[in-house]
Amino acid sequence: TQFGIETKEGIELAVDEVNSSGGIKGRQVKLLYEDNKSTPQETNNKVLQLITRDKVVALLGEVTSSRSMVGGLVANKHKIPMITPSATAPEVTQIGPFIFRVCFTDDIQGKMGAEFVVRTMGKKKVAILFASDDVYSSGLAQQFRDEAKKLGAEIAIEKSFLKTETNFTTYINEIRDAKAEIVYAPIYYNAMVPIARQAKAAGVSGSWFVGGDGWDADTLLTDAGEEMEGAYFTNHYAPDVPWPNAQAFLKAYKARFKRDPTSLSAMGYDSAKLLFDAMGRARADTPEGIRTAIAETKGFAGATGTITIDPARNADKSIVI
Repeated sequence: TQFGIETKEGIELAVDEVNSSGGIKGRQVKLLYEDNKSTPQETNNKVLQLITRDKVVALLGEVTSSRSMVGGLVANKHKIPMITPSATAPEVTQIGPFIFRVCFTDDIQGKMGAEFVVRTMGKKKVAILFASDDVYSSGLAQQFRDEAKKLGAEIAIEKSFLKTETNFTTYINEIRDAKAEIVYAPIYYNAMVPIARQAKAAGVSGSWFVGGDGWDADTLLTDAGEEMEGAYFTNHYAPDVPWPNAQAFLKAYKARFKRDPTSLSAMGYDSAKLLFDAMGRARADTPEGIRTAIAETKGFAGATGTITIDPARNADKSIVI
């Protein structure tokens, strides 16, 4: 998927940087890629293969929560540290002591989304549109719902659909009839494109929508940029954030790939850089030693902000809107 390609670019950039500056403890980093074809079964097979056949000391991936759960179970069982760049569902790191992330979690993202909608935008009547059969989408909807209610907003209407759905006109009309001021749509970019187009056809502008980091793909801009004008979403990174490390990453990425990075590329980069930093600090060059060093990470200056790994193996860091 686009997410996988963008993440891989960020990781490649990090590997080239570390190797060109002498590697880790005088040794070059060797990177092995496997394509899990975005399926749970292939994820299980490939992670097992990397651990048992290729004898890797650490894993980077997967990009989504559902497949990170699958890969994480295998990695944790075999005591190999795994860092997911972008799996935001809280359950991922709860698998066990070997599973980490460099992104924020959906409970933080959902709360921030609600705070932005209710406090900053001043919206009181909110609609929620999400995919019921997706752990990311339904989880984010839940977190947003709880926080929005706490902040005094009314949930005017909620509509859920299955991931395979392509026709959203009925939902859009029902939401409009419910007189919602804003629609929170924590879904992936591939569903947001038809929703945006169908909303425009129904006379609803992009400024009606607020989303999450699942929107962040070039595809959304190229296929529905016009329809989405005025929309907001919570994210991990934006090319214009002022942090020095973010600017350095932006420059290096653009020099190599001739375009602005997405947050997926930035998080792929951070997952690799944070891992290499931990490998450099590790008191033992073993998976266990690396795991301990990752857990001890404090104030790591990444492209997506300053990252501290908390006791639950999550990233304590800033959020971008």
